[in-house]
Amino acid sequence: MTESATIQPVPTSEDAFLGGRLRLRQPIAGHRAGHDAILLAAATVARPGDRVVEFGAGVGAAGLALASRVAGLDLALVEIEPRLAALAELNAAANGFPAEVLVLDVAAGAAAYTAAGLVPDDADVVLMNPPFNHPARHRGSPDAARRTAHVANPTTLECWVHAARRTLRSGGVLSLIWRADGLGEVLAALGRGFGDIGVIPVYGRPQAPAIRVLVQAVKGSRAPLQIHPPLMLNEADGRPTAQAKSVLDGEQILPAPVGPN
Repeated sequence: MTESATIQPVPTSEDAFLGGRLRLRQPIAGHRAGHDAILLAAATVARPGDRVVEFGAGVGAAGLALASRVAGLDLALVEIEPRLAALAELNAAANGFPAEVLVLDVAAGAAAYTAAGLVPDDADVVLMNPPFNHPARHRGSPDAARRTAHVANPTTLECWVHAARRTLRSGGVLSLIWRADGLGEVLAALGRGFGDIGVIPVYGRPQAPAIRVLVQAVKGSRAPLQIHPPLMLNEADGRPTAQAKSVLDGEQILPAPVGPN
């Protein structure tokens, strides 16, 4: 990324993730990384040397959390907002993880991707936490960056999955997190070009509907869908479950439904 010097700084905080092993600078106001990014990283399988691309990286939380677990990734962080991309670049350097940071709209066409250095059929893993709140059911934030990061338009998921399909090599893995009540949308978007789809439901508390789904899919596979054991974040009294605490502290990964072929 070459635009950092011209970007106006924003007030930031330094926050600890993975039990303090990952420290991230992020804006005090607007979009902030949280549990979703860490869960996404914990459910994503990668191997040393893999080409890994994170779409909608924000300050780099998911990609850098994955890099903290898997050494030697060829990591690219894609973010549309220049100020967040600048923070992602700072965070990668501060935590000692080499990463290429690209200011790019995930929904851009193939020519823009190639110009940015993301050529087709190249990545082993794409991970993404797309904007997923339904605009009709979610009151958008007055902060434009936060609104962009959280509220989907009708074509968001389809565009992001299409971009992932173009970027991944055959046999490469797409890993994403989405709201649980939108699982049908995810399966529909993955219907063209992906198989071996694995789903981990994420529950906020017992006796309540799932709030998220972690989904992995393999480009070009024809293997059937599998629903895997769920993750419960909290006990009935609101305390984090032992598994959730272990995952969020980076001591345990989630049993990933699929892995790179």
